Amino acid sequence: MQLTLLSTSDTHGFVTPTNYVKRDQDLPFSLSKAKTTIDQLKAAAPGPVLTIENGDFLQGSPLAYYAARVKAQPDLATAAYATVGYDAGIIGNHEFNYGRDYLAAALATLPYPILCANILDGDRPAFGQPYQLFERDGVTIAVLGLTTDYIPHWEGPSNIAGLTFASVVETAKAWVPRLRALADVVVIAYHGGFERDLATGAPTEALTGENVGFALTAIDGVDALITGHQHRELAGIVNGVPVTQPGYRGANVGQICLTLDRTASGVHVAAASAALVPTGAAVAAPAVITAVSATSAAVEDWLDAPLGQVVGDMRIADPFAARVVEHPYIEFINRVQMAATGTDIAGTALFNNEGRGFGTQITMRDVVTNYIYPNTLAVMALSGADLRAALEQDATYFSLNDQGHLIVTPRFAEPKPQHYNYDMYQGIDYTLDITQPVGQRVRKLQYHGRPVAPTDRLEVTVNQYRAAGGGNFAMFDPSKVIRENQKDMTELIADYLRAQPVLSATVDHNFQVLPPM
Repeated sequence: MQLTLLSTSDTHGFVTPTNYVKRDQDLPFSLSKAKTTIDQLKAAAPGPVLTIENGDFLQGSPLAYYAARVKAQPDLATAAYATVGYDAGIIGNHEFNYGRDYLAAALATLPYPILCANILDGDRPAFGQPYQLFERDGVTIAVLGLTTDYIPHWEGPSNIAGLTFASVVETAKAWVPRLRALADVVVIAYHGGFERDLATGAPTEALTGENVGFALTAIDGVDALITGHQHRELAGIVNGVPVTQPGYRGANVGQICLTLDRTASGVHVAAASAALVPTGAAVAAPAVITAVSATSAAVEDWLDAPLGQVVGDMRIADPFAARVVEHPYIEFINRVQMAATGTDIAGTALFNNEGRGFGTQITMRDVVTNYIYPNTLAVMALSGADLRAALEQDATYFSLNDQGHLIVTPRFAEPKPQHYNYDMYQGIDYTLDITQPVGQRVRKLQYHGRPVAPTDRLEVTVNQYRAAGGGNFAMFDPSKVIRENQKDMTELIADYLRAQPVLSATVDHNFQVLPPM
């Protein structure tokens, strides 16, 4: 008998095949294309199939933002997920971005059980149940749901109040033996990724606990592991366990096939394989498209609403260059942050390489496709030493190639792009010299024309992800937050543009990265 496990992960609300840069696209991803692929794989499977939604579905796309922030109606987005035919769903870290109440309301609209064993309210699971047993052709399959326990390092305290995030590994070690006594097959669906090289076991990142997939494969009794969170495209056998991670936005469906043998002692996994099935060539599933058709039309009209104009050029032609030499779009975002919080220092990132800045006419489409996260803002009281340490960490984003030219340090580009962990600041004058050793690259740091001393106290605006230490900025933590603006940055940008509808594309070149490009 063959048991097939299918999964999506990190679809981030991209239910139709568009990235919303323009209307009427048919790009090679989406939940709608994943559903068609899932239906085809189910039809071709020689035995029973379980299908898992592995988290990060409530946030990420303009449609998801529109459902949450503009209409406060989660079903406008979750209606698409209800059509896919999932057997179970997992909580992702981005599910908390719009608050616990919105998450609970969204989960209530879904027709499949939610599994999450390690996020607790008191001594009980806060969402859904720890596991689910499925009976298929006389075989019992246990699916254990787990979510990265690193969420408190990123999420605003109000969004996770009252919740305990227990260790993923310790929770799995407690549950797997119990599930082995109840089921023939034990599957872990984990919204998290891998901390080690899948072949050698060597660490591939700081072992903070954010990702523990490799450790989960070493737990005796696990027959299959479904992962996500890192947006990587992975399929293989790790420590004898088949694993998948299907990328981002529904570009792939994860497929694990388990060959099961029945013997006098019970059911055993005799063989296993893992693969990713690309969805790009599939036709978008009509059921998904229909479920959100009215909402999609409203979103497209909302996105085309004009907000302002640009005098000059605020377009981003080269994302790398925009991180090396100050760009008008980056200066604009920092000025919005400073205006919203009453500071004269702010830091922001160019989150990915898809943002294209602003053309002559600015619409809401431009805002949400450039500023892609539902961040709020925090003002931190930092010492001069804190600020210098943050800049030193930012400087690790760059390395030099063999010819001595600036490049992105590989760990910021692979396996998951982390361009959002390099901040550029306004309100201070600084120089990062990448020819110098790591930790000694901040050659100049001035505020109001004088050097910043280690003991200086500075008020600095950053987004709440960074204020909580997100990106492993250890010099930042919530204890240093002195005030917040709880309005979403997308709204703050739109408000700023309504008040000042004509922007000048200017920069003051307050920072420099050496050597020059």
